[in-house]
Amino acid sequence: MNHHQVTTAPADQHRVTLEALQQRLHCTAEGLRSAEAKQRLVEFGSNELRVRKETPEIVKFLRQFTNFFALLLIVGAGLAFFADYLKPGEGNFYIGVALLAVVLLNALFTYIQEHQSERIMESFRNMLPQMITVQRDGQTSRIEARLLVPGDVILLEEGDRVPADGRLIEVNQLKVDHASLTGESEPQLRKLSCTHDNLIESRNMVFSGTLVQSGNGRALVYGTGMNTQIGQIVQLTKEAGTVETPIRKELRHFIRVISTIAIALGILFFALSVALGNPFIGSLIFAIGIIVANVPEGLLPTVTLALTMASKRMAKKNALIKNLEAVETLGSTTVICTDKTGTITQNRMKVATLVLGEREWSADQSGLAQEEGFADAWAVMALCNNARLTDHHYQGDPTEGALLLLAQSLQPIGDLAARFPRVHESPFDSATRRMITTHKTGNGQPNLAYMKGAPEIVLKKCTHRLHRGERVEFDDSARGKALALYEVLAARGERVLALACKTTDADAASEEHFVYLGLVGMLDPPRPEIAEAIDRCRSAGIRVFMITGDYHTTAESIARQVGLFTGDGQVVVGEDLLQTSEQELSVLLDSRELVFARSTPQQKLQIVTALQKKGEVVTVTGDGVNDSPALKNANMGVAMGVSGTEVAREAADMVLMDDNFASIVQAIKEGRTIFSNIKKFIAYILTSNVPEILPFIAFVALDAPLALTVVLILTIDLGTDLLPALGLGREPPEHDVMKQPPRRRDERLLTWPLLAMSYGIMGMLQAAAGFFAFFVVLHQGGWVWGGDLPTSGLLYRTAVTSFFAAVVICQVADVLICRTRRQSILSAGIFRNQLIWVGIAAELGLLAAISQIEFLQPFFGTAAIGWFEISLALPFAAAILLGDEFRRWLIRRDNRFVQRWLTW
Repeated sequence: MNHHQVTTAPADQHRVTLEALQQRLHCTAEGLRSAEAKQRLVEFGSNELRVRKETPEIVKFLRQFTNFFALLLIVGAGLAFFADYLKPGEGNFYIGVALLAVVLLNALFTYIQEHQSERIMESFRNMLPQMITVQRDGQTSRIEARLLVPGDVILLEEGDRVPADGRLIEVNQLKVDHASLTGESEPQLRKLSCTHDNLIESRNMVFSGTLVQSGNGRALVYGTGMNTQIGQIVQLTKEAGTVETPIRKELRHFIRVISTIAIALGILFFALSVALGNPFIGSLIFAIGIIVANVPEGLLPTVTLALTMASKRMAKKNALIKNLEAVETLGSTTVICTDKTGTITQNRMKVATLVLGEREWSADQSGLAQEEGFADAWAVMALCNNARLTDHHYQGDPTEGALLLLAQSLQPIGDLAARFPRVHESPFDSATRRMITTHKTGNGQPNLAYMKGAPEIVLKKCTHRLHRGERVEFDDSARGKALALYEVLAARGERVLALACKTTDADAASEEHFVYLGLVGMLDPPRPEIAEAIDRCRSAGIRVFMITGDYHTTAESIARQVGLFTGDGQVVVGEDLLQTSEQELSVLLDSRELVFARSTPQQKLQIVTALQKKGEVVTVTGDGVNDSPALKNANMGVAMGVSGTEVAREAADMVLMDDNFASIVQAIKEGRTIFSNIKKFIAYILTSNVPEILPFIAFVALDAPLALTVVLILTIDLGTDLLPALGLGREPPEHDVMKQPPRRRDERLLTWPLLAMSYGIMGMLQAAAGFFAFFVVLHQGGWVWGGDLPTSGLLYRTAVTSFFAAVVICQVADVLICRTRRQSILSAGIFRNQLIWVGIAAELGLLAAISQIEFLQPFFGTAAIGWFEISLALPFAAAILLGDEFRRWLIRRDNRFVQRWLTW
């Protein structure tokens, strides 16, 4: 066959007959053969939207030069070149080159890290392919949606994202949300006939990117990839802008504050220097030094590195972050609203109990098949069901799969569906909480209607029950016994469904006059690690609320099993929530232990919104279509990767590949660690600003010799500080990180205690060490205050090198104390973070190189120093180590005053 004859050019797919469309696509209503599908995939390409505007790599790289730090340093380099032009031979040219080198290396590192982050996120997306059920080779199978081709027949279920444009060939109460395509928010019921001349308006069509809200159906694919309605829109769409995350806002605030300090100090001391009669060029270089000393060049690379490494660690723990910066939001979580099935439990639903009439049976008990009502109950389990048996297990909803597996184990199902074809379905949803299917019986007999659903709903619709093969009235006494059995099963933690049937002359059965058959109790055991995870949340000051559609007794039983209830926990039923005012709900949400049972998705959103109004930071888990409003509105939406629908995953910020609640707790731990590590980095790099600035201030205000040059400031910021600072970005969590209350939303990266600790204490100690070493060397060389001190002389260069060495030695101590904010360095493991020690080795190696290697000394303005000059800084380094260890000891004593003013 010539594949180029397979064309979809005419926009009349909704008007032509199905036979004509199949002929045009060279296929049948049963789908394609696998070999044919492979050939078409080569011809048409994969079913993906590929015309999204891509930013060229060169533009991404050049963007790194537009941040405020980079612009500040570029201006500084320009001033240095200008100073060299006015007065050559003073070393200003090398300062300008060094400043530009800082900008270039910073940009290069950040670009590489962001590029790696993009690759990581792309690999994450590949780990989460959209799957769809397709008919090929006469059977159904699950494939990646990108492998669809024109001519395929797809099966659509509730929660699916329609993967391609198609013409419907079968519908069962199929409703599709077209909001992504047309903006129409109300889901529309689909039909098999053409209802409108406009292709998009006709209800016999489905389109790529739209969402199946309820029901199910089959569709013949005619358009894939860019040859779809949404593909045409994408063709015209530019790259969407990004929303600024909390951590990005914090970094912007930090940069603004530090840059303001840098520029203000630079201008102030430039003016002061000129006013005191110093040369213009010298004052200009002095101002450059002040500005450069205040700019933390390694901030952006460190933040990017910290986020990237955290995302890698979380991926290994089955938590995939869709936006790298969103992980930090987790650190502020105060309440987790979790569903039950598959998150708290294992999502391994298995029928444990079958109640036929008034008699309770174990699901694996012999003699079941001979019990009265068994045949009808078996038929309900097998036919009122949208799951499908496979060679190994089943496809579909776990609850329906468990029923199907039980039915198959008790009596082979065979071709039951073919003998009793379904003519109508009223699907299960959160509002009706029941499913009804109607089936033809043939031979002129009435149709059969089967119903399963929540017992309190089904029992109300039953007027009769079976007794000795006869239909008898389902009176209050029998109804009471059924409800009592329901309570017994629910109290054991079983999820209970009621079964009913009736005969009907209509295709669509009414919901009245059903015959009650019995109850099915299913067990989904809790995950073994859940109890510990919930306990860790409690220790971390995080409350965990379970929101489930299950019966209140079942929900309470599971809550007690996993430790959600440790005392007098409260169960709130959805019906009661309807009667609760906004103020009453606000008071209720102050409770420590809450479970919401028989809750609708709308009520889940109501709970989340009410919590946020109270200032809580809410993380929400969900897996269904109806969970998407709560996922989108939560501070952090977490979707299930295994059981979750495509729409839930798209609405969420994070996807759990193992559907495991414990993975959320790990992710919260990482979120807290990221924020903490960025603060550690800031505390470290700000400390060295003081010994970098004070020599210039002393030079201008006290007429002291300049103890540190601009080139050596850059050497500290870029050469000795950068690697240890990056090591802090990789610092593992402190042992008590999950024993602290959640971070306040208004807590800033740059706090007064942090500034006081960095500038007021540690920075001053480092400056004192530097000046002590500087003046001791000068004094031993015979210099006296006010005496002549040539900047090219050996004594001056030795003293400057000693100041530089003192700062480096103290920075070694500083990076070690910055590793922990509360925990003792000894208990944290001195050698646990290898990158820190690589950084320390690098800065000590650089100190040795620029002081001992002769050909480097002229450029850096240094001279050789020995152990004596090194030892001058050791008492100050010891004071930093021991003093901060004492500070942390005071904090661990839980002294409120100390914690408020000494915890940075």
